[in-house]
Amino acid sequence: MKRRYLALWFPFLPTERLRIQEERTGRRPDTPLVLVAKIKGALRLGAVDVHARGLGITSGQTLADARALHPDLTVADMNEDADRHWLQRLAEHCIAWSPRVTVVPPDGVTLDIAGSEHLFGGEAGLLAQVEDTFTTIGMSVRMATASTAQGAQALARHSRLPVMDERQALRMLPVVALGLDEEATLALRRAGLKTIGDVAARAAASIAARFGAEAVTALRRLLGEEHAPIDPLAQPEPLHFERRFAEPVALQASIAACFLDLLREAARTLEQRGLGGRRFVLTLFRSDGARHRLAIETGLPTRDPVPVLRLFDERIAALADPLDPGFGYDRITLFLPVTEPLAASQSALDGGEQSASVLADLIDRLSTRLGPTSLCRLIPQDSHIPEQAQLALPAIHAREPARWPASPAGEPPLRPLFLFDPPQPVEVIAQVPDGPPHRFRWKRKLHEVRLYEGPERIASEWWRRKGGEATGKGGLTRDYYRVEDVRGRRYWIFRHGLYDEKPDPNWYLHGLFA
Repeated sequence: MKRRYLALWFPFLPTERLRIQEERTGRRPDTPLVLVAKIKGALRLGAVDVHARGLGITSGQTLADARALHPDLTVADMNEDADRHWLQRLAEHCIAWSPRVTVVPPDGVTLDIAGSEHLFGGEAGLLAQVEDTFTTIGMSVRMATASTAQGAQALARHSRLPVMDERQALRMLPVVALGLDEEATLALRRAGLKTIGDVAARAAASIAARFGAEAVTALRRLLGEEHAPIDPLAQPEPLHFERRFAEPVALQASIAACFLDLLREAARTLEQRGLGGRRFVLTLFRSDGARHRLAIETGLPTRDPVPVLRLFDERIAALADPLDPGFGYDRITLFLPVTEPLAASQSALDGGEQSASVLADLIDRLSTRLGPTSLCRLIPQDSHIPEQAQLALPAIHAREPARWPASPAGEPPLRPLFLFDPPQPVEVIAQVPDGPPHRFRWKRKLHEVRLYEGPERIASEWWRRKGGEATGKGGLTRDYYRVEDVRGRRYWIFRHGLYDEKPDPNWYLHGLFA
């Protein structure tokens, strides 16, 4: 199987870790935050947050120089032990997406996603879920995928452009992406080798002679020419509970009582460990050697036996072939392959947590009855292309409702409530060739435009405009108009292509406003 790795880089891990902990204690400073450490007798900045960096304050500066740039800094001590523990916790959280997770100190995590990305709608769906999860936690994260763990980390940390050609993108990275010490990196730059491609163009023997064998090894591992061993996190053994019977059990009441007893035992163990189950697998072993396996998932971690038992009832009711105990079951097991931390919580006075719990319970029941892919939740995507600005993920996996960008108060919505997929062609008469629509025909019906607003110009992705591809459908610029006809109905129409891109651009109806 071709290897595929997802690298996560947390550029502000120390400061964001402290911010999150301060939120939990009720203290949240609004001023820029810097963390200091005593180096060679002077207090120097070991980490800065995004606000401080925006003011030109960087790691390595003395505290006095930083305060000269901005006197009202919030200053705290570096705590490398706490940062390592925090990174470990973030890595353990990533086990939900891959069984092979590696910590990359001091601020990175790498996931081996070969064979697991399809569970989340492909790489795009997986990246969207990971980003949404860590954004909800309060962590800034940069991500990249590659065929090597070192390449993925290098792209996440040093690439500033979307990666279309992995090999070319790696060769364009600066030499600091090799991960060598400061002295070796400076020597490479002084020799005129500024990018990975510059180093790769030299003979390996000359590179080893001048800069050491470590430079050649790092280069070969980065480009995938040499395998680098990884040290994944040791995963705890999944919880497993079992009941054996001296005589086979066939009565439904006895089987249900045994299963409830297993769930209660699992709940006690989960409570002791501060965990909640996300996936429960029940296996019934018949005395003649046949076995029945039932599995359910929950959107939120739980250790309450009652809703889990109800989900298993839904799962059994949805079976095409009813369970047949035959001559009875001689063994029943309960397996919890997926668990997550679950702390005690107190309900708010307004009942907000209760409403969220009711919604999660409804999603669990419908997903169990109809299948996990039958119920989806739209997640916003960071894309300026309208039809790519959202992603449909299974609702049971997209646990936290994402925050959609809201229109300014008092302003009409910028995007319609309903989008056509694909956009529907319309015949448009414009006042001037590149002007707004004056009237248009859609589904054999003529609409007179009374009001319009626009154009809102949306360019295609830059990587689709190379060479002659600019004349293709994917590379044309769109001019969008919000129009209202004489009957008060509002539409979202766009011209597909500028006149210098295409002699006779077409018009499309992309959406309807409420």
